[in-house]
Amino acid sequence: MILNIFLLIIGMVLLIKGADFFVDGAKEAARAMKIPSLIIGLTLVSIGTSLPELSVSITSAIKGMTDMSFGNVIGSNIFNTFVVIGASAIFVPLTISRNMFRYDIPILIGIYILVGVFGFLITPNVIDLWESIVLFILMIAYVIFLVIRSKNEPQIEDALPIRKWYRNLLFIALGLIGIIGGGSLVVNSAKDIAIEIGMSELLVGLTIVAVGTSLPELVTSMVAAKRGENDIAIGNAIGSCIFNIVLILALSGIITPTALAFSSLVDVIVMLVSAAMIMLMTIGGAKIGRIKGVILMLIYVLYLVYIIIRNIGII
Repeated sequence: MILNIFLLIIGMVLLIKGADFFVDGAKEAARAMKIPSLIIGLTLVSIGTSLPELSVSITSAIKGMTDMSFGNVIGSNIFNTFVVIGASAIFVPLTISRNMFRYDIPILIGIYILVGVFGFLITPNVIDLWESIVLFILMIAYVIFLVIRSKNEPQIEDALPIRKWYRNLLFIALGLIGIIGGGSLVVNSAKDIAIEIGMSELLVGLTIVAVGTSLPELVTSMVAAKRGENDIAIGNAIGSCIFNIVLILALSGIITPTALAFSSLVDVIVMLVSAAMIMLMTIGGAKIGRIKGVILMLIYVLYLVYIIIRNIGII
């Protein structure tokens, strides 16, 4: 137990420094290539910080632990929306760009609805091979859409000299190493602690593993928000949610059809509500300020209480 706590602390330090390097490198790379920071946040940063989820879910799928795989993805998305965006907003009020409000959040909501239809209507309590392939095809379509859209996004204008490309690459690489290594340490040590306490596989996936693998998103978005990189902070959270479904859940289902407990329907509904809340909170260009950030985090605490009580069997 003492060793696991020590590894947990080391993992957190690696996550924080890794996120710091990664945001810095991503920002400079965006400036050098004249790529809009929103697109960088939705792709490079969000995929990079989702690598721990990818590793955990793929490993779980190969071992046939579909409860862990599905719980990790759904739990991570709920955490990303309520906690990552909520905590970032407490640091600095966040503004959702017009294009993200018009395109990315509706796409996210549509993908969530599709997961519910696949998992509980078309093939009840399972996401099979063909449904997973459809999700993966949607991932390819979304990336193509982002590439096309990037031409219309405002480019980064900065009078500061652009850092050499190999230094950007070094910062991004060091950041990813810190993020992935730190995420792995946090997840493995936290999971071992959870097993000692006696938690179910689904609960571990929805809580310990989901929170652990989402720490890179949390730290990256908070660092980005603190630095004034609003588009990276928001784009990271929303982009991670999208890629968690159309990339990670899709690949997991292609490896092993994902069996779902009927109780997971509630988790999917909570995930859908979380995205809908972000859209409602930002109607008319409204900011997600500190009060809204606190509300989002409190809702997540209530959700945690619910799933713990459900695991015990009271509900």
